Amino acid sequence: MTQGSDPNTDVERVDLQSLDVAEQKRQELLHLFPEVRTEGGKIDFDRLKLTLGAAVDVGKERYGLTWPGKAECFRTIQTPSTATLRPMREESVNFDTTENLIIEGDNLEVLKLLQKAYLGKVTMIYIDPPYNTGNDFIYPDNYTESLQTYLEYTGQVDAEGKKFSTNTEADGRFHSKWLNMMYPRLHLARNLLRDDGIMFVSIDDGELVNLRRILDEILGEENFVAQIIWQKVYSPKNSARHFSADHDYIVAYARNADEWRPQLLERTAAMEARYTNPDNDARGPWKPGDLSARNYYSEGTYPIVCPSGRRIEGPPAGSYWRYSEARFKQLDAEGRVWWGADGNNVPAIKRFLSEVKQGKVPQTLWTYSEVGHTQDAKKELLEAVGFESSDNVIDSVKPTGLLKRMLQVATEANDNDVVLDFFGGTGTTGQAVCEQNAADGGNRRFVLVQLPEPLAVPESKLKTIADVTRARVRNTGARLTERQSGELGMSAPTDVGFRALSLSESNLLAWGNNASTTNELEQQLSLHVHHLREGRTPDDLLFEILLKEGFEPTTRSDSVEVATQMAQSLAEGALIINLSRKLDLGVIRAIADRGPQRVVCLDEGFAGNDQLKVNAAQIFKAKGIVFRTV
Repeated sequence: MTQGSDPNTDVERVDLQSLDVAEQKRQELLHLFPEVRTEGGKIDFDRLKLTLGAAVDVGKERYGLTWPGKAECFRTIQTPSTATLRPMREESVNFDTTENLIIEGDNLEVLKLLQKAYLGKVTMIYIDPPYNTGNDFIYPDNYTESLQTYLEYTGQVDAEGKKFSTNTEADGRFHSKWLNMMYPRLHLARNLLRDDGIMFVSIDDGELVNLRRILDEILGEENFVAQIIWQKVYSPKNSARHFSADHDYIVAYARNADEWRPQLLERTAAMEARYTNPDNDARGPWKPGDLSARNYYSEGTYPIVCPSGRRIEGPPAGSYWRYSEARFKQLDAEGRVWWGADGNNVPAIKRFLSEVKQGKVPQTLWTYSEVGHTQDAKKELLEAVGFESSDNVIDSVKPTGLLKRMLQVATEANDNDVVLDFFGGTGTTGQAVCEQNAADGGNRRFVLVQLPEPLAVPESKLKTIADVTRARVRNTGARLTERQSGELGMSAPTDVGFRALSLSESNLLAWGNNASTTNELEQQLSLHVHHLREGRTPDDLLFEILLKEGFEPTTRSDSVEVATQMAQSLAEGALIINLSRKLDLGVIRAIADRGPQRVVCLDEGFAGNDQLKVNAAQIFKAKGIVFRTV
């Protein structure tokens, strides 16, 4: 099946492809500049140049980053996905009520599938991608066939050992391979960010420059926010060849730097302790501030007389009083100048705690004492998962303190912020979100994506990194629930569950035009009615329709009775899905009477009765309801 309508009934069908990013961008351009539309609805690029008041010389060299395979990256981005996400109820926690997601699959394909549901909805993205250290990095060489490669890799289709990429430093395309892997993913991720959203990317020195260049291109150089230094080790490596690599970087880019503002970090007890009240000022605790400054007021060199009578001729050499003489006298009259207990000190300005911002501005140096280090990260992983083999402890894992710092800076506790990590790894982001929500009563939601990469040593319950992701979040949720249920007057965190989903081929067999025999043609024609892939459940189909209709995969589904049948009501009745294989006008009218915005039914439910389908379309149209079939 393809997007379009049934030629016999003119009923629209569910579009089984992910969002066509290229077409969306074209439509945005045409909306902004309708004068560049050609007669055929295309874009006249010469007219667009004139509209923008600038001509581009195609033949001239220009500033930018290029590498072998960059053109293919854009073709990859623009190729929609026909895949789906299938529910894994047995691997989930609180499946029917949670708003968190852990998706097992290739993140390029998954990002395409999330375009409709999460377009412009994600508050914060954090990723810890492969650092390109010369080891294998489990993503395929052929980036244009990510779904097929993934299916072969996970044994869902027959293949003879699909080879995944090894990226040794001896490879002439060492950096190109990494860029080809990263560029499409970052490009698709950008679409998901809110206007006030931000993306954090962990990286080391190896690809820092290239990462900055492609993020400048994808998100815009003007949206660069910070290059944070994370002190990842607490003691130097004496075995280092040149310098001990004691830090990594976290590069931060906003979707729109004009819209994004960091949250202030909580003030520490040490910061508060600097404010005292030796003179019992009614305005509360304060700390003294220097009244002199360099190059502040060119005329600010007047003499000052202390209450004790001592005369101070002026500020220290080379500096000026911070305030004009008139302003100084006003501050003194208001009791904002401190002369010392005996009234004989060089004056200081009182800076009251009550007038200070209720927090501190984030800085670009994050020390291990503040956010944790690599040894903390490994310890947390072992405590959360409990590996049977020490060979499975992953060196590159990040501490939860590092992620919590990002959550504190980039999200609000009670704004239903969506946090996306499409290199989910061992689930550090999921654990951090749950723990931060437990700490501040927040309702942040997470979406994690992780390839089922085999563990170094298969264990009894854990075979892949995706298994570890789920186990870590599952155990974290159980621990938090147990801890808070034992605290008097405390309730369990809002949401410590997750829906587990897995990437797969569409549940619906595609209509093709390559039939060469009568038998093949009959098989293709049968797909108009009998087109469900063997072994797929109504639950599988429900989630595919959700995705392809642009609803979040966490959307709650309730069973409702319509006439003599049961249907699924989603998003508080906005969408009704009826997967019955036997429809009649009574059922159609009952669905329409519920007043949904959209209705989706199975083609097979009409049993080839085109007149029934036409009548259904007319009933829904009369009530302003969008009607589609699969």
